[in-house]
Amino acid sequence: MVARRLLSPLPVPAGDAVLGLLPVLARALAGEGDALLPHAADGAPAAQLRPGTPLDDGEDDPHDPTAVVVATSGSTGTAKGALLGAAALRASAAATAQRLLPGPGGVDGDGGAAAQQWVLALPAQHVAGLQVLLRSVRAGTEPVVVDLSRGFTPAAFVAAAAACTAPHRLVSLVPTQLVRLLDAGPEPTAALAGFTAVLVGAAATPPALLARARAAGVAVRTTYGSSETCGGCVYDGVPLDGVEAALDGGRLVLAGDVVARGYRGRPGDAAFGTTATGRRRFRTDDAAVLDAAGRVHVTGRMDDLITTGGLKVAPGLVEAALAEHPDVAEAVVVGVPDEEWGERVVACVVPAAGRAAPGLAELRSLVGARVSAAAAPRQLVLLDRLPLRGPGKPDRRRLREVAAAGTAGAPRSSSG
Repeated sequence: MVARRLLSPLPVPAGDAVLGLLPVLARALAGEGDALLPHAADGAPAAQLRPGTPLDDGEDDPHDPTAVVVATSGSTGTAKGALLGAAALRASAAATAQRLLPGPGGVDGDGGAAAQQWVLALPAQHVAGLQVLLRSVRAGTEPVVVDLSRGFTPAAFVAAAAACTAPHRLVSLVPTQLVRLLDAGPEPTAALAGFTAVLVGAAATPPALLARARAAGVAVRTTYGSSETCGGCVYDGVPLDGVEAALDGGRLVLAGDVVARGYRGRPGDAAFGTTATGRRRFRTDDAAVLDAAGRVHVTGRMDDLITTGGLKVAPGLVEAALAEHPDVAEAVVVGVPDEEWGERVVACVVPAAGRAAPGLAELRSLVGARVSAAAAPRQLVLLDRLPLRGPGKPDRRRLREVAAAGTAGAPRSSSG
């Protein structure tokens, strides 16, 4: 009988010390050694994932060993662990290079795969940051690390960008980081413009922010994915090569080699399955539409849909409309209980730097014209910064609490 492989905790340090993990991750990517459970070095791995114990039956494959188990951010409650095989991670890295870099397979005349260098600006215990390290292993280059121990700063990002030496520089950011860099002036903006690709994901990126970045010469690419799909697998609405997107009752379903083999300790979870052709499939928690060209447009999480006055409102559509207002830097829309409407639509807004805060009436008018009268927010909460969780996603639970409490935790709040 073959001994089952262990799930070994992998403490992920901050700063340049994270580079010491590259040899360990190289072995994992080759399917060697224990399966790894990344977690922040100043914390403990999720106990429910049973670190230090063998993988269960069905959680491993001798022909494609489980390389890492990535804890989800737990937005729906208890965190789950996505079982990512070495082949899935290699497929994700190859498809990413194929999409982002010139030449077949992401290999060009400037030195092949080694011509790319990543900047790590996200926590590497989460899938987006971890993928920066794994893609670097595949490319045979060492990433430049932004020290996040004291938070993300434009100055640290500029220094990291300047330290890159490869012809093609790449970075993954969350929308809040992109906003802060563009707001910080010409030097951070010029640093951004020097990248071959700036991936922005983990949360919806407003079209107005994308337009602003592109007008400044930034090669920004939106990404969509999750721990269950080895991170981003849909770029600018187009699935990576080898990835299929479909809808099931308005819910986005993704299939392909990048999909995890399931969750740790949750055999037969309904989120996972196989397609008619035998490919691994993952039913996301996100609502989406596919346009005539097959592009994916995510409108928000299924459980974030707001029912107001008997009508369904997709927060993502309202957020995109709000972001068009010149006085809005960032916006998140949530629903809170309301005696009259069932739920009322609340706009949580960070005003644009150097501009007056927008008013509720003008935002209602904008959303009414762009989306619908039912989607127009009935409450406005103004914030200095959005509360974030995990790898940089807006903390909607906290925002609902702030909105329900009125002015608690916010400079000012108005209703109408």
